[in-house]
Amino acid sequence: MIWLVISVSIEYQNTFPYDADVESQILSQPGPDATPENRAPEPAPAFCPVARALDLIGERWALVLVRHLLGRARGFQELRHRTGIAPRVLATRLRQLTERGLVEGVEAGTRTHYGLTEFGRTLAPVVREIGRWWVQNAMAQPQPFSEASAATVVESLPFMLREDRAREMKICYEIRLTGDGGGVWTVEIRDGDCLVREGFADRADVRYTADAVDWCRIVFHVLDDRKAVRDGRLIKDGKGGSMAWYFYQPPTPPGLTEGTEK
Repeated sequence: MIWLVISVSIEYQNTFPYDADVESQILSQPGPDATPENRAPEPAPAFCPVARALDLIGERWALVLVRHLLGRARGFQELRHRTGIAPRVLATRLRQLTERGLVEGVEAGTRTHYGLTEFGRTLAPVVREIGRWWVQNAMAQPQPFSEASAATVVESLPFMLREDRAREMKICYEIRLTGDGGGVWTVEIRDGDCLVREGFADRADVRYTADAVDWCRIVFHVLDDRKAVRDGRLIKDGKGGSMAWYFYQPPTPPGLTEGTEK
C-alpha cells in the first residue's frame, strides 16, 4: 500500500511539475477567519454568460419552481406539495426569485399566489431544453425518483415529445382521469411542439378515460395498455393514433408496481 502511494505521487509529480513558488503563495493566503486587513481581495466576476445566468437561477430548486409556475400562478402550499421542498427553503427561493424580478405576487381572492413575471417567462425555453436533455440522455439511467402522479406525468409530456414523429402533425388529445390525483387535461401536438393545459378540450380528436393510478401504471409499463383496454380500465374514444407513439417512454420507477398506489 505504501509503495502504491509513493508510486502514484512520483508519477503525478512527473506529469505535473511541482512549482514551490505557486504552492507557497497558495498556502500563505489567509484563511476564512482572516481579518479584512489581511484577507486577499476577491477576484472580480468574469464575463461568462453561463456563470452570470447561474447567479440568478443557479440555486437548487430555482428552475424547478419556474417550471411549475409556467402553467399558472400557484400558492405556497401547492408549490410545496408539488415539489416536496422544505417550507423554509421554499420561502427563501421564492423570495430570491421575487427580488430578482422573476416572480411576483398575484392576487387570488383573499390570498396571494406566486406567478412568473414577463422576465421570468423568458426562462421557458431554458426549462424546456433542460427537461428534454434529461429525457433524451439520462432518463434511461437508474433514477432517484420512486413515485409518480397523474399530474406530474401529464405535465411532463412537453419534455418527452419525440420531435421527429411530431413534425407536421396536428392532433388533440383529452385525458380524463378519475380517482385520487385525477383531473382533466388537454394535450395538443402541433408541428413538432406539445402544449398541455388543464381543462377540457374544445375539440378533441382522441379522448382517454382511466383511473389516475391505472394511467400512471400504463405510462410506466406496469400495466399493458392493450390489456387495460380489454379489461375496460382504459377507454379510448375518437379517431387517431396512440398518444404514446409521439413520446419517449420513461422507465418504471422502482416503487411503482401493480397493486401499489403511488
